Amino acid sequence: MDAKELLMDVVKRNASDVFIVAGSPCAVKIHGKIQKYNQEKLKPEDTEHLIREIYAIANKDDIDQFIRNGDDDFSFSIPGVGRFRVNVYRQRNSFAAVLRVVSFEMPDPIRLHIPEVIINLAQLKKGMVLLTGPAGSGKSTTLACIIDQINKTRDAHIITIEDPIEYLHTHNRSIVSQREVYHDTRDYISALKAALREAPEVILVGEMRDLETIDIAVTAAETGHLLFSSLHTIGAANTIDRMIDVFPSSQQQQIRVQLAMVLSAVISQQLVPSIDGKMIPVFEIMICNQAIRTLIREGKTHQIDNAIATNRNQNMITMDDSLLELYKHKQITKEVALMYATNPTFLINKL
Repeated sequence: MDAKELLMDVVKRNASDVFIVAGSPCAVKIHGKIQKYNQEKLKPEDTEHLIREIYAIANKDDIDQFIRNGDDDFSFSIPGVGRFRVNVYRQRNSFAAVLRVVSFEMPDPIRLHIPEVIINLAQLKKGMVLLTGPAGSGKSTTLACIIDQINKTRDAHIITIEDPIEYLHTHNRSIVSQREVYHDTRDYISALKAALREAPEVILVGEMRDLETIDIAVTAAETGHLLFSSLHTIGAANTIDRMIDVFPSSQQQQIRVQLAMVLSAVISQQLVPSIDGKMIPVFEIMICNQAIRTLIREGKTHQIDNAIATNRNQNMITMDDSLLELYKHKQITKEVALMYATNPTFLINKL
């Protein structure tokens, strides 16, 4: 099996992921379901051969580093085919890899069922917008759609700090500087510190992983920048609690006050299976109004869900109400709605 032919074929099949693991045939994920690419079981020497070919296609000459460390992350493009985000790892003493397929084309928010209120966050001039959800829920795609909207409509300098870069933005009305962690910069923290000296209007931080990154990101939003980032949390209240809990108790009140000032919106998303067998995104949308800012400042985040539920007229919606809407429009089944609900008992009553 030739690695380049494999990757060209999976792009044609609209696969989202490719799995190369010894002891099983190569597998692909299409519309959220994993299926065998063929019936040929891969041996350890087959997976090593494929992965060495992938390193060659990506023009990476540091496979020895992967062999020493046991895992590696990188991304690469094949002109005219697509872009691939790669995680290579060892399992049972053999080479294995998972590749995420990323289209060269910017995602279309309408086709992806991303609500207009989320894309309109591109109109914000300052503040912090957080995209949250489990791994593989489409956070990077939603962020790419918002950045693309800014790029099309505003004269701005946009700096993205990503690990790895997934979507390639061409300069439109904006100048877009895309920096890949470990390739263009040492880490998120040093790149974010440097970004503040590079005259940006908009900063995208791929993920906020630690106290120092969160601290600098909040400072960037305080100083008049529009900052986007993501976290692996579900729900606005959980996201805010997670950010505050990273800090020592002596600093938590201060970060509450800062977040209450700078936070503009928290969007949580999940991908759920639709009735037609595809995957469809479902969103919780929290737009910070004065009432929500007060709840954050006073440490009453447990009341945020109620605040979202009672502010539908301000384009807010809870995760459970979003699931209910999809069920009403016959896009998902009752079982799926309950499986992904944050409060299944509440949703059963509404259903």
